[in-house]
Amino acid sequence: MPLSIYNSASGKKEIFKPQNPPQVKLYVCGITTYDEAHLGHARAAVVFDVVFRVLKHLGYQVHYVRNYTDIDDKILKRAAENQEPWKALAERYVLAYAQVMDQLKVLKPTEEPRATDYIDSMQALIKILEEKNLAYAQGGDVFFAVRKFPTYGELAKKKLEDLEAGARVELREEKRDPLDFALWKKAKPGEPFWPSPGVKVGLVGILNVPL
Repeated sequence: MPLSIYNSASGKKEIFKPQNPPQVKLYVCGITTYDEAHLGHARAAVVFDVVFRVLKHLGYQVHYVRNYTDIDDKILKRAAENQEPWKALAERYVLAYAQVMDQLKVLKPTEEPRATDYIDSMQALIKILEEKNLAYAQGGDVFFAVRKFPTYGELAKKKLEDLEAGARVELREEKRDPLDFALWKKAKPGEPFWPSPGVKVGLVGILNVPL
């Protein structure tokens, strides 16, 4: 019996047809490591654990990646409040999350990368976006130019005008458009930073956005 899944792009349930059978790649956005895991984290982990198990049961070779966002404004804020190094705080919650996953009997993903392990890759991607005129540097930050990407919001069934209504509330002067969001943020005094070619910037802005 073939596997049917819901296709967000078409809005229909369709027969699952991987690009390179029997190989399947599964990527799941993991936690931001500034606090204990909560019920929402557990739900997401269990849901995709079921997907992982079903695909393996059907004979697929699954490469399952679930990341840890181990550098973020929330992490730095919590570390400052606790008066502890941000790396130590992030690692503590990585270990705490792993313990919860073990208690839930969730299978370990193939890989669990940390965001800080891929700073170079993020910088390279941002450079490509800048070259394609999809991103711009301003005020030491780098922003994604949402209106330059015609299908932005398509998978989430969001229209630009609907997104714009909420974005106006958080308008920042350095943005060219209220819809634009930070890909890379300038480091504040005392914050960790990574050198970036051509621009003295700091933190990576790791965001979940509807593409």
